[in-house]
Amino acid sequence: MIPIKTYWDLLSSYLRPMWLRVAVLALAIIGAIALQAVAPQIVKTFIDSAIAGEDAGLMSLAGWFIVIAAVKQLLSVFSAYQAQVVGWTATNQLRSELAEHLLDLDMSFHKKHSPGELIERVDGDVTALSNFFGQFAIHIVGNVLLLVVVLGFVYRENAWIGLAMTLFAVIGLVVMLGIDHVATTWWKSVRAKRAEFYGFLGEQLGGTEDVRANGADRYMIRRFTELLRQWLPAEVKGRWGWSMLWGTNIVLFAVSNALVFWLGNRFLGDGSVTLGSVYLIYHYTEMLRHPIERIRTQMEDLQKANAGISRVRALLTLESDLGHGGVSQLPDGPLSLEFSNVDFTYEADDGGATDRVLHGVDFHIAPGRVVGVLGRTGSGKTTLARLIARLYDPESGRVELGGVAAFEAPRAQLRQRVGMVTQDVQLFRATIRENLTFFEPRVSDHELETALRELGLWEWVQQMPHGLDTMLGSGSSGLSAGEAQLVAFARVFLGDPGIVILDEASSRLDPATEQLIELAVGRLLENRTGVIIAHRLDTVNRADDILVMEDGRIAEFGERVVLAADPASRFAQLLEAGMQEVLR
Repeated sequence: MIPIKTYWDLLSSYLRPMWLRVAVLALAIIGAIALQAVAPQIVKTFIDSAIAGEDAGLMSLAGWFIVIAAVKQLLSVFSAYQAQVVGWTATNQLRSELAEHLLDLDMSFHKKHSPGELIERVDGDVTALSNFFGQFAIHIVGNVLLLVVVLGFVYRENAWIGLAMTLFAVIGLVVMLGIDHVATTWWKSVRAKRAEFYGFLGEQLGGTEDVRANGADRYMIRRFTELLRQWLPAEVKGRWGWSMLWGTNIVLFAVSNALVFWLGNRFLGDGSVTLGSVYLIYHYTEMLRHPIERIRTQMEDLQKANAGISRVRALLTLESDLGHGGVSQLPDGPLSLEFSNVDFTYEADDGGATDRVLHGVDFHIAPGRVVGVLGRTGSGKTTLARLIARLYDPESGRVELGGVAAFEAPRAQLRQRVGMVTQDVQLFRATIRENLTFFEPRVSDHELETALRELGLWEWVQQMPHGLDTMLGSGSSGLSAGEAQLVAFARVFLGDPGIVILDEASSRLDPATEQLIELAVGRLLENRTGVIIAHRLDTVNRADDILVMEDGRIAEFGERVVLAADPASRFAQLLEAGMQEVLR
């Protein structure tokens, strides 16, 4: 069982904003329970009156019974609706907070967890909590109250039968709680297997084109089958918890009915109870089935909720290795960039370390200058960009922007002041407007038009089928690679950063958009510090400085025109040999 404090923390956090709706729900459930307990009393009076020949009030009793049954049913329908509203409102808020928290975690975490796995954690685990938020606490309290009221009425009719029913109820609850304790662990395993399966599925669906192009279909199907085979035993074991609760409930109620029939016959025979009382006791015994059955159902839901709660709390307690930064504000305008003896090593999936990627990197870029970063694949170019954007922190040394250490600046401000465009542009299934603004409604169409005109992209947008309202597909579907780059440039331009990083952002040019991209890049870098990571010679022609990386170290750094004029420089040798071939 999870601690009571955990229940309270979750319930109070997410239900407090809906206190009025929750109060109405509680009153509806308690009202339905009260009417459920009162109705059998009317039936008892009806039976005893009919046997005694008192016909005068029978129609009135029948009418009251119908009214109570109708009101009870209406309250039940109303409470079911309200419970769903409360449950889904609370879980949607939790989903939102969990998704925001995951986005705030560092890249090391996301490298170790696939998108599909995280989707299952955010949606699947939280869905299991819907009933917990909407009904669990109220139904548990309400049905325990119903149990107490029913037993009280039975005691009023006959103390011995009341004692027998009390022992039955206590034994039933103890057994079910014991089974629940065992089954919760099984449900945790089920949720873990589901997350692993959906993580794999998300990766494969995202890479369908590559999988089919490389003939890896059979391997993927085999892996798919293996995961299902691992999932099935866990699911069966988890279902055993439900089966054990259900089977225990059936046996207990079979025993209780036999006990009531035996005791009812015995006390009716000696005149201790009336026939109406025997019916009442039998009916209340049957009614015990409902609160205990409801509590049993809640125990089944709690098995799933417990697993979901522990996994959700585990995610929420994770802290980003980057922290939220300090309070030192970055200056306005173009930012200087300085690496001071920076070392960096990526964390491996198993928690260990890979080979060191950067070794004592040390350089300074003045504000407003553009540096071209060259080097073979794996030389550390992209790692430099990630450290500048503070997607990672260096293992040792300092990265400073505008004279402020990256870790000392507020992370939110740093994200705004550093803009990055990569080769693989991420577009969403949304309109061009939404893709440009990242769904920020406060950015007006006038601001968008002004920015696009400055970049020379307004006419291009106007040529799209519906202008800014043109719907784009996910993964750049519907746009060429160059057009996707144009959207990415406009995104960055809207943010007005002090440093712009182009990580091989123009390596996928197509003739139709090459001129637009050249104009956009020029405007984007104007009055900003630029870092251009590229393989193409023409891409670094606009650079003021050149930085050549080799095996994680700076092999050469200096002004572009000076290095190009020095036959002994690596840059001049790259120009002579044909840089694109040398750097691949």
